[in-house]
Amino acid sequence: MHNDTDLGGPAAAFPATQFTVIAAATSPDPEVRERALATLITAYWKPIYKYIRIKWKASNEDAKDWTQAFFTRMLEKKSFARFDPAQARFRTFLRTCVDHFVTNERKSAGRIKRGGAVQLLSLDFDAAESEIRLLNRAGAADPDEFFHQEWVRHLLGLAVEELRRQCQASDKSVHFELFERYDLEGPELQKPLTYAELGEAFGLTATQVTNYLASVRRQLRALVLDVLRASTGDEEEFRREAAQLLGGARP
Repeated sequence: MHNDTDLGGPAAAFPATQFTVIAAATSPDPEVRERALATLITAYWKPIYKYIRIKWKASNEDAKDWTQAFFTRMLEKKSFARFDPAQARFRTFLRTCVDHFVTNERKSAGRIKRGGAVQLLSLDFDAAESEIRLLNRAGAADPDEFFHQEWVRHLLGLAVEELRRQCQASDKSVHFELFERYDLEGPELQKPLTYAELGEAFGLTATQVTNYLASVRRQLRALVLDVLRASTGDEEEFRREAAQLLGGARP
């Protein structure tokens, strides 16, 4: 049985917002605040959950409760308004806030009650637990670097899932299947498939495989930038993160 805490139904596709999402989190309009919080939860819940589980050695249930309650508390106290892009990246600001939040919760003997958080999204904690079991704990010594790595992993996962959804919706499932076989599964194989071998498996020419993969990779890059834009603090941070993540010239 799936025992994850339900936060209001399956998560929708990641919203392609602008940098107003952080300001919107402190809007006087409750609907605007709720949409902004949903965007921030989508982008950061999993790295925060993993961070609490590993760096704070929290139990599964405590990490679930604290992950959900953290965002609610940030919204209630209008803590997002304290973010200053001149002082730190948004993800660093958020991680520091998590540290303060968990410290206070432990001092107060965990005053968050089960099910007491605002319910906005369905969070797949079971999947997060499975990923934690595969993590290299030795590489988690630096808190900021660990949080960054898990945020990037989650960000890419969101983009890939949205790519899958868009390909299915636009009758381009073969494009995604090629991408999945070559780019996602291929690096794990001792002998990756060639474009010609992929083409034979899908009834395509090597040239078609080349074109399909080029198209879907462009689409993925655009989706990564959408997700990144919605989870960074300002234009400069977005460009720095994009250059670091994707390489080459800034977008």
